[in-house]
Amino acid sequence: MLLTSLLIIIVLLVLILTKKMSAMAALILVPVVGALLAGFGWETFDFALEGIKSIAPVVAMFVFAILFFGILTDAGMFNPIINTILKWVGTNPTLIAIGTALLAMTVHFDGSGATTFLIVIPAILPLYEKLQMDRRVLACVVSLAAGTMNMLPWGGPTIRAASALNLSVAEIYSPIMLPQICGLLFVVFIAWRLGKKESRRLNIQKNTVAKEEIKAMETDVPTMPSKTRNFWLNVIITILALAFLISGTVPPALVFMIGTVLVLMLNFPSLEKQKDLIFSHSRAAILMASILLAAGVFTGIMKESGMIANMAESAVDVIPTAAGERLPLILAVLSMPLSFLFDPNSFYFGFLPILAQTGNEFGIASATMGQAAIMGQMTTGFPLSPLTSATFLLIGLAKVDLADHQKFTFKYAFLTTLVMTLVSVLIGVIPI
Repeated sequence: MLLTSLLIIIVLLVLILTKKMSAMAALILVPVVGALLAGFGWETFDFALEGIKSIAPVVAMFVFAILFFGILTDAGMFNPIINTILKWVGTNPTLIAIGTALLAMTVHFDGSGATTFLIVIPAILPLYEKLQMDRRVLACVVSLAAGTMNMLPWGGPTIRAASALNLSVAEIYSPIMLPQICGLLFVVFIAWRLGKKESRRLNIQKNTVAKEEIKAMETDVPTMPSKTRNFWLNVIITILALAFLISGTVPPALVFMIGTVLVLMLNFPSLEKQKDLIFSHSRAAILMASILLAAGVFTGIMKESGMIANMAESAVDVIPTAAGERLPLILAVLSMPLSFLFDPNSFYFGFLPILAQTGNEFGIASATMGQAAIMGQMTTGFPLSPLTSATFLLIGLAKVDLADHQKFTFKYAFLTTLVMTLVSVLIGVIPI
């Protein structure tokens, strides 16, 4: 069984990382074929069905979270916040850098890196160019803000970790909410430091930029449409949804299902308009939902057949006890650099279940391993990884070279991961 399970993992990783097969196809076909060849027969499909059942609530939560935040964006709830930030930053490089971070955090509430880059960078790039600020600073700050925000319960890494480990999103996210907040504050601090450096470099105090040009810039800054629908009601519904989500008193899927219905009916009473909005946001929802359901097939077969447990037991035989007891800490520290080696699907669905089961053998809860993973794996790491298309969108919009972006941003992203890991250790989320 050990050989079969290893072959399944290896073949899965090779097919996904070399792009020989889509993640959805590989997650379904490889474990099914592997289990059939291993002699599990018709039980293979029972295993797969169990996996799909276990992952269904997470899929529902993700689909309706996409719709919920998409509808709020269409209703213009975030526009006043974005416009306020753009107006506040003026032509001060320090404020521009901080505003860039706050803007990216606000826009990334929907959990989409591509959306964040498409909105934030075109909106604020003219200021960087006219003030002759380093565009690497723009790419860096947006990356850090979006990456740290990606830890949200509906963010891709958190959703994948919960799905792979058959846990609720609340179990994964609630204990690390404080580390994430500290990480976001650290990102603002980095933005402040980078902005200060740019101020000194440009010598703004000595009028490096002509006053007439500065005045022109203040009128050139693009803004979002000012019209909003039911702004304060939308804000109240959002706050209530997040409160219920974090408290765990209502299942996450139902939180977003009810929230979606409310904001849809409140802001867009027309049934035709409602259909159009759901259709416009369905592409992203269906794409991720299909991958999650495919992952349910993979994890169901691997767990129910006992293959993951078998691999974990074998790993325990070769891992020293001292290292095994510190697996979460080791994983948390390495999680950000691992984004350069593994795409999110291959890591969370291929490796994390094995690491979690191995941790179980050393008395470590699966949730702890999941929390350690999202300290950096495709959170702070995703906007630097060449394995994600969003990275190339980012550098294209910001007009920076990939190598320059990685060299400039890596240390800050890694430091952000270390700060969140340290806070997690101090509050007892990650044991040492």
